[in-house]
Amino acid sequence: MAIVQQILFIGILLAAVFFIRKRALRIRNNIFLGKKKPINDHKNERLKNMLLVAFGQKKMFKRPLPAILHFFVYFGFLVINLEVLEFIIDGIFGTHRIFAPYLGGLYTVAMNVFEFLAAAVLISCVVFLLRRNLVKIPRFWSAEMTAWPRLDANLILTTEIVLMCAIFTMNASDQVLQARSEHYVPTGVLFFSSHLMPLLEHVSIGTLVFIERFCWWFHIIGILGFAAYVTYSKHLHIFMAFLNTYYAKLEAKGHINNMPVVTNEVKSMLGLAPAPATSTEPGRFGAKDVVDLSWNNLLAAYSCTECGRCTSECPANLTGKKLSPRKIMMDTRDRMEEIGRSLDKKGSGANDGKFLLGDYITKEEINACTSCNACVEACPVMINPLEIILELRRYVAMEESGSPAAWNAMFQNIETSFSPWKFSPSDRFNWAQKS
Repeated sequence: MAIVQQILFIGILLAAVFFIRKRALRIRNNIFLGKKKPINDHKNERLKNMLLVAFGQKKMFKRPLPAILHFFVYFGFLVINLEVLEFIIDGIFGTHRIFAPYLGGLYTVAMNVFEFLAAAVLISCVVFLLRRNLVKIPRFWSAEMTAWPRLDANLILTTEIVLMCAIFTMNASDQVLQARSEHYVPTGVLFFSSHLMPLLEHVSIGTLVFIERFCWWFHIIGILGFAAYVTYSKHLHIFMAFLNTYYAKLEAKGHINNMPVVTNEVKSMLGLAPAPATSTEPGRFGAKDVVDLSWNNLLAAYSCTECGRCTSECPANLTGKKLSPRKIMMDTRDRMEEIGRSLDKKGSGANDGKFLLGDYITKEEINACTSCNACVEACPVMINPLEIILELRRYVAMEESGSPAAWNAMFQNIETSFSPWKFSPSDRFNWAQKS
């Protein structure tokens, strides 16, 4: 019977690894739909950002209550998963609590730490569920938070609660079995799960074994299923946040990247740089679809937590405009997924007649942006929606000449008068003269 369980476990483990790897490769390929952009500078500063912002949750603590709860869930996720290592070894080799005999009293301490964190995760997830569904925090109920994004968050939180309950039930039944059978390795007193032991004292050994094994299998299959599901969920940020904070833009938030092809052309016209040796097609100005964005813009879309902090700080959104920085990132991710699915089926890919601009994001949305960087400052994982908005606006202005009439007048004034206003350049400093 033990051999059958080992074979079953290994089969489930290999299936999970296969599906997770397949999905990870699809995400990787989707990200590299974007344009190549070498990012290998300031490695120490990038590593510092990753440690402080992704691992240390630095930017989360601008809102203390959700930050503390999120910290428990996040830290609990990291530490409790160390216990999963024991689950996997036990499952492969048919053992039971393989580390307990070797660690002795330290094993009891470790298990109590795990249970404390499990309790903290359980309480935090309950609070998060209440905040989302009863308190109805506005940023979780805005227009782009349709049925699926809300369900996704609730599914993850509910799954985490059930998995934590399974841990406590498994440990409680195991402790009762330790007192009744010498075949069970002593773990010492586990504080939290021991409170459930009175409920199991009068249960038969056979039923206890079934409960303990059921919870064990439920927990490990739940963890593997969770790992596979996360790759389709906004909770992918658990992993992608580390990459995004490392590759995030380091320049000051007010800095806007110039277009190299335009910069070189202007410099050559002014005699500040030699003319290009050969005239080549400059390619598309700005971005119309995800393939026109850089790969790190697409990485950011997969890193989005859908927390809505960006949208809740956006002045355009707060004044009733349709712009939502969170929606910009969600739409970018959805468009990538659509192209990826088409490529998997050997379809048309990005040449399907659809575009990020127009089919997903409207001109009204991008024109509402004030370029204030409030969304960039608010994001807890250093996502930059403004970069995508600016690239879309560049396309509209330079490829379609589709900017609003007032903007076109401003562009013309800047080109001819070197300022947004139509007056002679020689009069620009009249304001400084004494009357």
